[in-house]
Amino acid sequence: LSHHKCHKPTAKMTKGTTSFGKRHNKTHTICRRCGNRAYHIQKSRCASCAYPAARTRKYNWSVKAIRRKTTGTGRMRHLRNLPRRAKNGFREGHQAVSKKRTTSK
Repeated sequence: LSHHKCHKPTAKMTKGTTSFGKRHNKTHTICRRCGNRAYHIQKSRCASCAYPAARTRKYNWSVKAIRRKTTGTGRMRHLRNLPRRAKNGFREGHQAVSKKRTTSK
């Protein structure tokens, strides 16, 4: 049994741990439109929002991803004021009419 020794393989090609140590180049960087680290440098395309394409990347097979990105998840700087402005008939440039009850004596 002396001729059969269990030894560790020294120069075995592996797809796992040793290969991961060689990875030090970034394929993706931060996207200008969505801010995710999904902009592929060589392809010049964002994997998350499809920038520089005009249409934002969106697929119905991922409903949860649509929910994360949809209207209402951000600041809505313009859209959040529209219901109030529509209620008042989009008036601009003058004082609002007072709705207080005038006391007549």
